[in-house]
Amino acid sequence: MKSTFMASLASRLQHSVTPNALRSYFAEFLSTFFFVFAAAGAAMSTRKMMPDATSDPSSLVAVAVANAFALSVAVYISANISGGHVNPAVTFGMAIGGHISIPMSIFYWISQIFGSVVACLLLKFTNQQVPTHGIPQEMTGFGAAVLEGVMTFGLVYTVYAAADPRRCVHAAIGPLAIGLMLGANVMATWPFTGGSMNPAYSFGSAVVKGSFKNQAVYWIGPFIGAAIAGLVYDNVVFPAQVTESLRGIGGGIVAV
Repeated sequence: MKSTFMASLASRLQHSVTPNALRSYFAEFLSTFFFVFAAAGAAMSTRKMMPDATSDPSSLVAVAVANAFALSVAVYISANISGGHVNPAVTFGMAIGGHISIPMSIFYWISQIFGSVVACLLLKFTNQQVPTHGIPQEMTGFGAAVLEGVMTFGLVYTVYAAADPRRCVHAAIGPLAIGLMLGANVMATWPFTGGSMNPAYSFGSAVVKGSFKNQAVYWIGPFIGAAIAGLVYDNVVFPAQVTESLRGIGGGIVAV
């Protein structure tokens, strides 16, 4: 039993350093860099143009739209290479569902975090303060984690649905659906938690600013929400045996 486990572990480690795997890590770095640069940059721009942006509804819409567009593009450009995770929580949710190995997940996380940190560092070179995610004084860390968890559940559930080859969905619609879910969640919770749903984004901005206050909120909540989303989608809503029933009714499944 032990030898079998070690052989399986060695095989997975070897698989995680193949040329295709290395391309995936680089794709995750680039896509996360593009997303964080646009999302954090949009928040910086609204504060530059409107000093009282936190109380201006138009700034909320602008940031939400920027997040939606940026994530849609980031997912689209890396989907065929790495799966377009762009988010450690998405990677965790995929790992829980058995769609990616643990060793590869760790390399994905490193690539995503590095991409976020580099993006925030470049934004800092503009001599502007990079905004960080935070919670208001009247909100508890637990409440903020619940909000982040619920939003990430919706985001990762959408990722699962968009990437499922059993669904008859056009390939270009998936990234757009993912981005729209993110944008809607940002509009719903930006005044409360910043609408992160992405531990790499929150960590990158925290590193550049040097403040890690309430950082656990942006890891625990999203990871729990992502894990539940993966389990619910793969085991409750759309389990593997559903494919056969769909074939009998609709005649076939079109791959994404």
